[in-house]
Order: sequence, then structure tokens, then C-alpha cells
Amino acid sequence: MQQPSTPATVHAPRAGGATPSRVLGLNAYLMYATGKAARRRLTDTLTAHGLRLWHLTILAMLDEAGPLSKGDLAARLDMNQSDLTRTVTDLDTAGYVECARDPSDRRRIEVTLTPAGGRALARLDSDVSATEAGLLTPLTHEERDRFASLLRRVHAHLERERAGDGSAVTEPDGTGEDGGHDTHPGALRRVGAGSSR
Repeated sequence: MQQPSTPATVHAPRAGGATPSRVLGLNAYLMYATGKAARRRLTDTLTAHGLRLWHLTILAMLDEAGPLSKGDLAARLDMNQSDLTRTVTDLDTAGYVECARDPSDRRRIEVTLTPAGGRALARLDSDVSATEAGLLTPLTHEERDRFASLLRRVHAHLERERAGDGSAVTEPDGTGEDGGHDTHPGALRRVGAGSSR
């Protein structure tokens, strides 16, 4: 005669957001978890404009520093040269930057922000600011200023460490579930094209 099967043990579902207190005591975990959420939200905001974080970073660098060679851009952003080339190609195709060979050194390609690129960057300001405001909703304005100051200090420390080890960043917006996508020519839509805003 067949024995009745033993009922499987049923575990109650874990409550959403119930992170163990021991883990919540780790600043590195809190930075990872909040950074992951922040990156996802920022990625969503940029995607609505047909952009990714590297696109925004390069546009912002050119806006602040003026025309730069591809080599200078890669060095300043600690970015892999092939990734930078593909991302600049995206921006060039969209009309946000212009690339021209230096007459005095044909190997040097200078990248310049176009007026259209400047306007695209300006249009992003309000959406990116709104994304940040949503992330920092629990904080007062004074707390946000203090938080930003502390984050900049930690970031500067990590930048100095990274500069000493010679490593190069491949993607600031990550891969997989956090919204990273392959960068390839034609991947960039014009800001506002197909936007849900």
C-alpha cells in the first residue's frame, strides 16, 4: 500500500523590503542598494529621451570643457576607448556632436558639442532634477545638501583610488536588470523622440 506523502513545509512569504538589520548596518550595502535604485530611475529618465548615462556624461563634459579629442574624453572619463568611440558615434548620428580631424594631427579626432546637443542637454535638466527629487523625498533641503556633500567626498576619494590603479570604466550605467544596453551606432534617438513626456 502506498504511503501518504508528507506535506511539504510551507514558508510564509518574506515581507517586501524586509532587509535584515545586520545588513542595514553596512554602509556599503546601503550605498549599493540605493545606488541600484537611483541608477534604474535615472536610466528610465534618460531612456525616455533616447539617451543613456554615457551619452549624458559625454554631452555634459563637452558642455563644461569645450571641444575635446576622443583620447582626451576617454582619459577624463576613465572610459574604454572602444566604448567611447561607439557612444560618440551615436551622438554624432543624432546631431548632438560633431567630429572633425585635427588638420595638424590627422590621427586626432576632435569632438564638439553642437547647438542641438546643447539644447538636448538643457531639456534633460528638469527631468533629471525631478528624478533626483523623487529619490531624496524623505530628506529636507538642508539634508539633501549635506548628503550631496558627503557623497562627493566619498566619490572623490574613490576617484583618487581608481586613478592610482590604472583601471578603465566600461559602462557607468551597468548591464542587465539595471537598464544597461549595448552601445552601437544608431542606438540613440533624438531627445524627445517617442518620449512619453
